[in-house]
Amino acid sequence: MQLVFASNNKNKIQEIQSMLPESIKILSLSDIGCHEDIPETANTIEGNAILKANYVTQKYGYDCFADDTGLEVEILNGEPGVFSARYAGEQRNDNDNMDKLLIELDNKTNRNAQFKTVICLNINNEQHLFTGIAKGEITKEKLGNQGFGYDPIFQPEGYQHTFAQISLEEKANISHRGKATRQLIAFFKK
Repeated sequence: MQLVFASNNKNKIQEIQSMLPESIKILSLSDIGCHEDIPETANTIEGNAILKANYVTQKYGYDCFADDTGLEVEILNGEPGVFSARYAGEQRNDNDNMDKLLIELDNKTNRNAQFKTVICLNINNEQHLFTGIAKGEITKEKLGNQGFGYDPIFQPEGYQHTFAQISLEEKANISHRGKATRQLIAFFKK
């Protein structure tokens, strides 16, 4: 079975493909000839996942899933949230985003945060949503070189290391995207 994942983010595609059964082959946006930026204009993480999945299904006719992820920091009223990828500007630079967040949290004692991923699956003319949350806190400095995004400054609950300091397999077991993807996999096994 082939399923389009509405992304060209090689890290995300690799992470999710490694969790799916071998019988499901992921196609990226570039694999189906979609080279335009899909608008992410919703004001919620769920809304952006739905927008992206609907765009591919309606414009290209494929069964598709799309995800959107945000980092929600408690003391910042859920920011950066839906703007996580472009928190420090439209250049979407991970280091700039982390630097801005670390500055925002300078001298703050409450560093509680959570990653939230929503996957929207459009298949057989039906739409399904799967949500995964990973709770933790923002560290005071960048630690580790694995992963991507905010991984070097996010320490999940119950761990002494950031997402960027643990293996891809270990991260997949506890991460927001891993939790949402396991719900997606469970759906396919029904």
